[in-house]
Amino acid sequence: MSPDIPDQVRKTVMADGNECWLDELPGVVDSLAQEWSLTIGSSLAGGHAALVVEVTLADGTPAVLKIGVPGRDLGHEAMVLRLANGGGCAKLLGEDVGRQALLLERLGAPMYDIVADPSNRHDLLCEVAVRMWRPIGPDIGLPTGAELAEQYAHRLPELWEQAGRPCSPATVADALNCMNRRRLAHDDRSSVLVHGDIHEMNALQASDGSYKLIDPAGLRAEPACDLGTIVRCNPGLDDDLWARTERLASRTRVDATAIWEWGTIHRVVSGVYACSIGFQPFGDLLLAEADRLTA
Repeated sequence: MSPDIPDQVRKTVMADGNECWLDELPGVVDSLAQEWSLTIGSSLAGGHAALVVEVTLADGTPAVLKIGVPGRDLGHEAMVLRLANGGGCAKLLGEDVGRQALLLERLGAPMYDIVADPSNRHDLLCEVAVRMWRPIGPDIGLPTGAELAEQYAHRLPELWEQAGRPCSPATVADALNCMNRRRLAHDDRSSVLVHGDIHEMNALQASDGSYKLIDPAGLRAEPACDLGTIVRCNPGLDDDLWARTERLASRTRVDATAIWEWGTIHRVVSGVYACSIGFQPFGDLLLAEADRLTA
């Protein structure tokens, strides 16, 4: 059975000139289904960088098959999922990185659809982040929080110009200062495995009622890097972001200033990027909040 290819995946592949991948995909799915003894089900919508299909294992276990589009290397994600080993993240059941394919634990609906109160979602996201964090050494081939901050510092000014300067120069300067401080603060001895993009659509309900994360970016960084994405969540909510930061700090014993600075970084970078690709109103909401906080 050949899976349906969601429109967003098809558009991404065609925009990159990789139409031949679409022709080859049914054969790849059939081959993986035979090798892993899978029954192929329905495709899942929502993403654009991978085909995600519901499958059933030979013993009846529900799972999902994820195949990255050309240019999307799932080897990094596979490494993160192996390290997490089902703790806070979807469990990795199989991998074929040569064909950019992962076989994953099937999870339920996203937290956004289940938990109505944003404050409760922030607390639950904090809990699932803590379950994922674990010490990893510098021998593990993951980028560091320092490298991410440096990458963002190089990229943000150019992206801001390309997006038509969608926020104030002072907001960009504030984010760059935060990037420099978090780069200097990196310490291999206290770094942990972090997800890198925690939000309510990346947290899905597991069979026991808890939540697990999907689509990890994967970094070796200070825990504040993940908590900063929770501070970035829900722009326009009009809650006290410093109070949110202090609540996260209290729950985790992570330095509040570090959380706040990563929140600033994620807010400005995500906002400028969202504006550059027309992902609205998310981009405008993030940057309006960033400008207000800078002012």
